[in-house]
Amino acid sequence: MTVSNRSLSSLAARSFAGAFAAAALVALCFSSLAGAQGIAGFNSNQPVNYAADRIELQGRQSRVILSGNVVITQGDLKLTAARTTVAYTNEESLQIQRIDATGGVTVTRGDETAKGAAGVYDFNQRVIILSGGVSLRRGTDTLNGGRLVIDLDSGLSTVDGGAGPRGTQSGRVSGTFSVPSK
Repeated sequence: MTVSNRSLSSLAARSFAGAFAAAALVALCFSSLAGAQGIAGFNSNQPVNYAADRIELQGRQSRVILSGNVVITQGDLKLTAARTTVAYTNEESLQIQRIDATGGVTVTRGDETAKGAAGVYDFNQRVIILSGGVSLRRGTDTLNGGRLVIDLDSGLSTVDGGAGPRGTQSGRVSGTFSVPSK
C-alpha cells in the first residue's frame, strides 16, 4: 500500500487538530469544575496541566477519554483518576456537557481531600456527584458516606450513607471534627 505525502500531511494535520481540541476540552472542563465548586480565592483562569497514559479523541461520539494514571492540575487544585471521559457538543463552539471520572477519584487542594470511586459533573443539570465510599478530609476533620451531591444552583450539598449488607440502605454518614482548645 502506498501513501502519498499529501495524504500523510492531511492525516497529520487532522491528528494535530484532534489532539489540540482534546487538550482544549480538558482545560475548559477542569477550569469550569474548579470555578463551579466555588473554591474561595481560587483563580480558574490559571493554566491547566494534564497527563495520562493515553488520550483518545472520539469525534463521532463527541467525547475525549483520558485513561491510565490521569492527573489534572490547576494551581494548587489536583484531580487524579484512572479514567476520565469528557462529553461535549461542537455545534457552534465547544460546549462541555458532562465529565465522568472513575477509578479512585481524588480531588485535593492544600490539606483538603475528597475521594470516591467515581465522580460526575453534569453541566446541564448543574450538579456534581462523588460516589462509592466517599471520604472528605480537612486537616484532622473527616466525613464519610456513600455519596456526595453538590447542587450548583442551590448551593446545597448532601452526603448519603453507603449501602449496608446485601445492598440495603442501612449505611450511615459518619465523621469526626476537632474541637478548638480554649
